[in-house]
Amino acid sequence: MTTPAPISIVSNEAFTEIFQSMSEGLIMVDEEGKIVISNPMADQIFGYEKNGLVGVTMEELLPHRYRKGHKSYRHTFNTDPAPRKMGVGRELLALRKNGIEFPVEISLSYTRYKNILLVMAFISDISQRKKAQEALKRSEEQLIMYAAELEKKVQLRTEALNNMVDELEKEVQERKKAVEETKKALEKERELNELKSKFVSLASHEFRTPLSTVMSSASLISQYKEKGEWDKVDRHVLRIKSSVGHLTNILNDFLSLGKLEEGKVEFQPETIELDSFFQEIEEELTTTLKEGQRIILDCQQELKTITSDGRILRNVLFNLISNASKYSPPHKNIYVRCQSGPGEISFSVADEGIGIPEHDLKHIFERFFRATNANTIQGTGLGLNIVKRYAELLGGHVSFTSQFGKGSTFTITLPINNYEKNIID
Repeated sequence: MTTPAPISIVSNEAFTEIFQSMSEGLIMVDEEGKIVISNPMADQIFGYEKNGLVGVTMEELLPHRYRKGHKSYRHTFNTDPAPRKMGVGRELLALRKNGIEFPVEISLSYTRYKNILLVMAFISDISQRKKAQEALKRSEEQLIMYAAELEKKVQLRTEALNNMVDELEKEVQERKKAVEETKKALEKERELNELKSKFVSLASHEFRTPLSTVMSSASLISQYKEKGEWDKVDRHVLRIKSSVGHLTNILNDFLSLGKLEEGKVEFQPETIELDSFFQEIEEELTTTLKEGQRIILDCQQELKTITSDGRILRNVLFNLISNASKYSPPHKNIYVRCQSGPGEISFSVADEGIGIPEHDLKHIFERFFRATNANTIQGTGLGLNIVKRYAELLGGHVSFTSQFGKGSTFTITLPINNYEKNIID
């Protein structure tokens, strides 16, 4: 039985762009170890043409001496799958199509689609890092030998050689500085690898629930349609739309963060009519609120228009209002206020929701961070990090207050000298 390619599960342009443009290799294999999908970087790493890895078994990508043992490892993982790194404490080697071996780092995760286990492998070619580590080791060994020789010379030579010793000591310090800089670079790389592992784990977890909902609702719709139970058909159509909307939000968060990291988001000022701007936001978001929730708008101040990037400001307010709805129970109001003051203008969104625990407050803008009381609520932990970056891009900042169990207020404050002021007569 041929396993369908997982890329067909969600035909979303944002997801496809992320998958295709990743700087690390990403492949999915079925329970038999056969590759069902790979991204361009994975094809490049192993020396295959585009999509050339599809149908290849994982054992074919390993040196011959490891293939037999790998089948046993694969069976063990399939029996008890869990996200993890491969080869902790030992060196992993892979095999390119041309027969050349090279060192790799591999993180594993998994998902299930139609009761089929699909294993996701996140692959990094660390050949350059290995070379750097070897060069660093040689440098450290040379440094030790050099220091020993220097000590011997100092003991044997007279005071006339002090100037030469000073120059040599200066060179030693420069070498030590180079070693420290290399260590810092390696530490930064480890941090990036941890973020990548979090992404793999988060993506596999957050995608699984809505995809399962889509599949189950699609199956039930077919049954209810034959029975003529159209009210149930409509209910499951709404469930599918909600799940697809959630997937879209996740992918938009990943895409926004990626563009911000790459510096591809630019400030594009335009004149914004505040009344119509907030009316459009209210109309669009009202349909997404929970039962009985309302947006209460209070924008009674002198500014009629501002000059700003409407797209960025809209994304900020959409994110904050969506969060207010998500973390508040039904029948609670969401308060949106705008206010101008000396040299600045501010927009705030307040809710009557679950609030943020005190020990979580200092982490709230970190990437992938979820408050301890929000683990049962869907989300990526990226939204507020993106809001903070957008506010800084507009030349302002974001602040917040929160009471655990009572609600939160987030405020974005922007400098007034970047805006065109129009006083109402």
